[in-house]
Amino acid sequence: MKHLKVGLLVILSGILGFSCNDRIEEKNAAFQPDKLMIRIAEIEVDSNYVDEYIAILKEESEASMRWESGVICIYPMFQKEDPTQIRILEIYASKAAYESHLQTPHFKHYKETTFMMVKDLKLIDIETIDTESMPKIFRKLN
Repeated sequence: MKHLKVGLLVILSGILGFSCNDRIEEKNAAFQPDKLMIRIAEIEVDSNYVDEYIAILKEESEASMRWESGVICIYPMFQKEDPTQIRILEIYASKAAYESHLQTPHFKHYKETTFMMVKDLKLIDIETIDTESMPKIFRKLN
């Protein structure tokens, strides 16, 4: 189990580097804090499917960042003590960007292939406290 956790951390670290950092300058140019849509997805995955779920999630988050200019960040994580507890920080340029994301082939593939793996899903909409710092936070990851 310890090797699984280390492997998952390596995968998720790679996702952070890719998902929240690519094209930051392009996204900052159009940064409109009042239009952002931010949410945290709380997902419980069946323990029999954790590795498979994470592999599919990684593909989806990378494709979203690569192909969707309205996706600012998709940052998946899991709880250290329980890798079945996945959390995803999602930041979209606008509600329209989020709605467009839901229609993409990579997101639809993710939903269809992981549907039976997910035991519970909660989507929590978030309001920011300090949107002025967001571009600085992502820039520091370089």
